Amino acid sequence: MSKIYELTVEAAEAGDIISYHPMRLAAALGITDVNRLAVEISTMMSKALVTIYPHDPLAQVILADPQMLVMDERGRIWIGRYHNGRPNLLRLYDPASGSAQRLLLFGTTGAGKSTAGQIILAAMKRSGIAVLYADLKGGQSAPEAYGQSGHGGDGNVAWRVTTQEGTMAQLRSTWLTMMDRQERYSRMGRSKFLIGRPDPLIYQIVDEANRLLEKGAPYRDEATYYIKDIGRTGRSLGVGIGLFAQAGHLEEMGGSDTLRAMLKEGEVILLRWTSSMMRQLVTDGLLPAGMVLAPIPKYAGEVDLVSQFDEDHEDDDLPGTQGTAYNVNGRYPSSKSRFWNIGSAMPTEGLDPMILDLYGPGAPPEIEEAAWDLLGDAYGQRLDGIDAYRAVFPEPEEDEDGEGGGGGRKKGSGGRAASPVPASMSQQSSKPRSRTIRDRVQAVLDSHDGPLDAREVLDAVNDDGGRQVSLGSVRNALTTLRN
Repeated sequence: MSKIYELTVEAAEAGDIISYHPMRLAAALGITDVNRLAVEISTMMSKALVTIYPHDPLAQVILADPQMLVMDERGRIWIGRYHNGRPNLLRLYDPASGSAQRLLLFGTTGAGKSTAGQIILAAMKRSGIAVLYADLKGGQSAPEAYGQSGHGGDGNVAWRVTTQEGTMAQLRSTWLTMMDRQERYSRMGRSKFLIGRPDPLIYQIVDEANRLLEKGAPYRDEATYYIKDIGRTGRSLGVGIGLFAQAGHLEEMGGSDTLRAMLKEGEVILLRWTSSMMRQLVTDGLLPAGMVLAPIPKYAGEVDLVSQFDEDHEDDDLPGTQGTAYNVNGRYPSSKSRFWNIGSAMPTEGLDPMILDLYGPGAPPEIEEAAWDLLGDAYGQRLDGIDAYRAVFPEPEEDEDGEGGGGGRKKGSGGRAASPVPASMSQQSSKPRSRTIRDRVQAVLDSHDGPLDAREVLDAVNDDGGRQVSLGSVRNALTTLRN
């Protein structure tokens, strides 16, 4: 068969909805390779378009030109194509609302998550987006996404870390940048983010995020706090967040509450999944009740039963389906798509030159210079591990500042920095304190009738005769007082 067949199906009665089982439909149509079958359902689920191909239409999806990855005027990047040739577009910025997006990329082992992540990261560099990238597979998920060593240096992302401590430093730095923008934009009278005027679009990406957020992970609660706050507050400030993860259930990602808003309002890419994940996506309302996505098998092509007496059978390798995915919150949520095929045909000894070409040469976009002093050495020197952690969460001086500016290294912790719980989440210690930062900030606020921004509060606190404190510590205290 070399023809393409297209069938239109409508519900029999007004108000009825169409439901189907992908494998049963394929069997009824005499199709042994489910990759040849495409089903699209209308929003009201009263109409369906069934397409039957002579072979897998997504077997080869070639990126013709890396410039195709550059974000368009509607804030979308072209990450691949659908079964019918339409472009699969992923929104990173909404110019109509001035909003950065929340991005989620889920896939089981071998589903092509790393390649998909590389395409997104390369598109971000080419689109002028400053990326803070945490690769919690020790840097192996996307080795070509190496970071700058300092301001102005070459790299493919602004800052890359490979440890959980480094990831927490990044999350904290992203959060501080977001809060700094909130104050600056408030003074400007701006309620929406304007890309490049004056600041770049920023994305915090956490790859293998399940390792940071799974039960028992050392920074799970604190990471959840920052991810939720960045996802909730960062959109109108040009600060987006993306999580790439292997997850069989949302409880492995900091709990279902952590991601529910991100799932419903963000950009969700679903590679090969587990049945429990699919059930929860439907239960949480991400997919309409009754909608079933056709499964993505591990291999493409027809798999026939072979008799043990068939001596002429050749056991050829079948092509994989890595990169095949659903853009669940896109325009065609029930249509299969596939990310671009990128990289060398065979594994290389080191960094893949074809993937490096995807990113392009030169320095990547950075966080705006206005925030450099606030972020300090962690970002300035692109630190990782415990050095990055301690630079962002310094050890508190307990005789003066027991709250430690939102997190510090507790005594008796064996040298490892304590979880950086924001001040609003910290428990009060029973040890008497002289004056905390919160006390000093409250005194400043009480002595002024008019409104003060955080920098003005910082100047006043540092003039009160006590120990000099950082802007981040003042921000934490203000957050506590607001709550």
